[in-house]
Amino acid sequence: MAEDNNIYKTLGVSFKKEDVHNALKSVDKGLFPSAFCKIIEDIDNRKNFCSVFHADGAGTKASLAYMYYKETGDISVFKGIVRDAMVMNLDDILCVGATGSIFFSNNLGRNRYRIKGDIVETIIKEYYDYSKYLTSLGLNVKMCGGETADMGDIIKTLVVDASAFTSMKRKDVIDAKNIRTDDVIIGLTSYGKASYEDEFNSGIGSNGLTLARHGILSHDYYKKYPECYDQSLNEKFVFFGKYLLTDNVDELNLTIGKALLSPTRTYAPVLNEIIKEFKNQIHGIIHNTGGGQTKILKFGDSIKYIKNNFFKIPKIFELIQRSSETQWKEMFSVFNMGHRMELLCNESIASEIIKITKKYEIDSKIIGYCEKSPIKGKNMLEIKSEFGSFIYE
Repeated sequence: MAEDNNIYKTLGVSFKKEDVHNALKSVDKGLFPSAFCKIIEDIDNRKNFCSVFHADGAGTKASLAYMYYKETGDISVFKGIVRDAMVMNLDDILCVGATGSIFFSNNLGRNRYRIKGDIVETIIKEYYDYSKYLTSLGLNVKMCGGETADMGDIIKTLVVDASAFTSMKRKDVIDAKNIRTDDVIIGLTSYGKASYEDEFNSGIGSNGLTLARHGILSHDYYKKYPECYDQSLNEKFVFFGKYLLTDNVDELNLTIGKALLSPTRTYAPVLNEIIKEFKNQIHGIIHNTGGGQTKILKFGDSIKYIKNNFFKIPKIFELIQRSSETQWKEMFSVFNMGHRMELLCNESIASEIIKITKKYEIDSKIIGYCEKSPIKGKNMLEIKSEFGSFIYE
């Protein structure tokens, strides 16, 4: 579809974020430069402790929630994007082994003419309700207020973000620099219905929604929702898919809109138990967010990652690929494609970790392994799938 065979880039998004990483290259990387999150000195200057501060959000999924609400009147979809914003922070923090008290702040930017008070109330209330729910799952999560900004000149619908803070002992940090060439990669599914979830999850998460929205939704929305896309885009790349938000996906028993808006699954209770049991034996935990299945390339040293045993690709990704005609190689670099969390460890403990995940009705298995990279100082990834084999560097 895209003229350069990279639809995500054509839509104004880069899964590699080269310009962002270049801007940060001279910035201090913290105490554990190779860890999944930036870790800094303890806020209270305790020598044996360190602090983790993180910020993330629901991204353009918030715009999709706005469209679905306008089409259906279902205000509950805004609860889902609050969960997206919180989980994108929480699960990143868990990747470094932080399971102590976590403090959250919410950040909401809106166009007040489109996002009325009842939506704002729904969003703010959900931050507090979901914090209580996460606490009930075994984490101590505290909401600490936030900011709501009316920015109609800049924001055409809404932006839903969050920030999180915690402290932990330095000796407990899971540092991805420890990934080894003989490690296996355990993948945890992003779809289905975990024991602590109240509805089926399509597995979409909160990444790649720009491609998902435009690639799957009908051009009928081009004139109807001009506030929901970049006006500088070529029209042929705006909502160029085949479906309406209210079309049913029989295999999922969901509408297209609800499938795209499935709240990002948290692995908090699962990782909490795994970390308590195996924190000294886990060499890295990777949250497949920006970059999808290629996220792992940013971690480890001189590792060639081979992923050759994927789960069956969830239906939502098949629909996106077929509707948008995105190349499969790009699909793997944008979306989680069925598993959004990866643990790297020696194969000897893999079966015990897999047992823990299945207690929570989350499927998991060894999806790949590590080798020494043929190029010193450079990571590589080879994906072997039913749709072809792809190399990423």
